[in-house]
Amino acid sequence: VAGAALLLAGLLWAAFGRGRAVKTVAARPVPVGVAAARAGDMDQFLGALGTVTPLNTVTVRSRVDGHLVRVAFSEGQFVKEGDLLAEIDPRPFQVQLMQAEGQLAKDQAALNNAQADQRRLQALVQQGIISRQQLDTQNTVVEQLAAAMKGDQAQVESAKLNLAYSRITAPLSGKVGLRLVDPGNMVRASDATGLAVIAPVQPINVTFTIAADDIQQVLARTRSGQKLAAEAWDRDQRRRLASGSLVAVDNQVDPATGTVRLKAQFGNEDGQLFPNWAFSVRLKVDVLRGV
Repeated sequence: VAGAALLLAGLLWAAFGRGRAVKTVAARPVPVGVAAARAGDMDQFLGALGTVTPLNTVTVRSRVDGHLVRVAFSEGQFVKEGDLLAEIDPRPFQVQLMQAEGQLAKDQAALNNAQADQRRLQALVQQGIISRQQLDTQNTVVEQLAAAMKGDQAQVESAKLNLAYSRITAPLSGKVGLRLVDPGNMVRASDATGLAVIAPVQPINVTFTIAADDIQQVLARTRSGQKLAAEAWDRDQRRRLASGSLVAVDNQVDPATGTVRLKAQFGNEDGQLFPNWAFSVRLKVDVLRGV
C-alpha cells in the first residue's frame, strides 16, 4: 500500500506539478533590446585565453656564504638595475683581502731582492769572476718569484670580488616579490630558494593560443608588415584591461590540441597585468570597411 501511494504521488507530480513549474519559468519576462541599423567599420577578432609571462624572471641569490645583516628593499618595490638589495657581513672578506695583499707585498719584496742579485751576478759573469751556472740558478729564482706574484695577485682579486659580492644588487629592473630570507640568517651560494624574485612588469608579455586553421590569416597580416593589435579583457568580457600588439608566432603546431602559440607585448604602464595571471585575449586580425 505504501509503495502504491508513493508511485501515485510521483505520477501526480509529473502530471501537474512539473507542468506548473515549466509554466512558471516560461512566464518570466525576457529582455529584448533594439538598435538602429547603420553602416560602418567592424573589427574582426580572434579570441583566446592568455597567460601573463614576464620578459625574464631572476631569482636573486647570494654568490658567497655569510651572515645576512641587511635587506635594503621592500616587498613589491620597483627596483632599477644596480640598486642595493641586501648586504652580507663584509668583515670576513675584508680580512681575506688583507691577508692576500700581505702575501703579495711579501713576495714582491722577495722578487725585488732576487732581481737585484740577478743584476749583480750578470755583472760578475761578464767579468768572468763567477760561472754562468750561478746566474742561471738566480734567473730561475726570479722566474719562480714572478710566478708566485701572479698567484698572489689572483688571490687579491678573488678577495676583492668576494667583498663586492657581499653587496647584493639588482641584476635587472623590475618588481621585487616577497622576501624569502630575513636578516640575521646565514645565506649560502648553494641555497636554492634565494633572497627574492625580480620580474620585469613594464613591458610584459602575454602568451596565448589560436586554432591552427586561423594562423594563415595572422601570418598574412604579419608578412605584409602590419602590427596586429591585441587586447586584454577580464574573464566576463566586460572590461578591457590593457592594449598591446603581437610580437611573435611560434614555429610549430601543437599536435595534441591543434593550436599555435602566440606572444603579445603590453606596455602595462598601470601595472594591472601580473605574471602567471590568466585572462581573455582578443587579437585584431582584420577590419571590415563600410558594412
